Amino acid sequence: MDDQLDLPPVTMPVDHVEAVPRRVRAALGGETVLDTVRARYVWEKPYFPQFYVPLTDVRAELLVPDEEAGAEETSRGTARWFGLRVGELLRPRAARVLTESPVPGLSGTVRFEWAALDAWYEEDEQVFVHPRNPYVRVDALRSTRTVRVEREGVVLAESSSPVLLFETGLPTRYYLNRTDCDFTKLEPSDTVTACPYKGTTSGYWSARINGRLHPDLAWYYDFPTREVQPIAGLVAFYNERVDLFVDGERVERPKRH
Repeated sequence: MDDQLDLPPVTMPVDHVEAVPRRVRAALGGETVLDTVRARYVWEKPYFPQFYVPLTDVRAELLVPDEEAGAEETSRGTARWFGLRVGELLRPRAARVLTESPVPGLSGTVRFEWAALDAWYEEDEQVFVHPRNPYVRVDALRSTRTVRVEREGVVLAESSSPVLLFETGLPTRYYLNRTDCDFTKLEPSDTVTACPYKGTTSGYWSARINGRLHPDLAWYYDFPTREVQPIAGLVAFYNERVDLFVDGERVERPKRH
């Protein structure tokens, strides 16, 4: 099971640019702020890209110049900050407009802060957290492998009908039926997280073992994205924080979370 350690990250060079083949839209306060089929993927960091949108595909009347910010020099060119106003709703420093860029195709584009918008869409499906890396694949496959989850020698779950989720660059995640989990040792948590590929979690579970609480060891999605529907309602544990046995063989804990 050592094949799950040190999985290669899916990276691209910083400032790498590609055309986005999908329609991209984003909304704030019920108003569509941008609608484009000419967006660009720009890798500001190696692991995932951001959307850069032609200014002509943005409702420019909603952009409010940030006079105090002035111009900002980046590796992608000269950018100016703008706020975003929809009715009485104002999001300061919501967008950077690249007035000049040495990178072909980026002059006159806008890079929005993701959280400044209420919702983003690729075609008609909502996207969460940040744009999806076009080189990441996520597959949820049903299996009859036996999976046992322990912490400090205490069994938290055991299943012979898991769903295995394979996500490029990450350890395999094992999603188990709730009936295969020991909820006498699990307590609900208020934690909620979101993933660009799976959607927003419905909740987390902590484990109380020998009087000690181990927070947020497991999570579940009641309404995951269409691509990973087989994991709906199932529970997955962090490989990094539990002892995991697959077909009786212990899986080494991944070295990174």
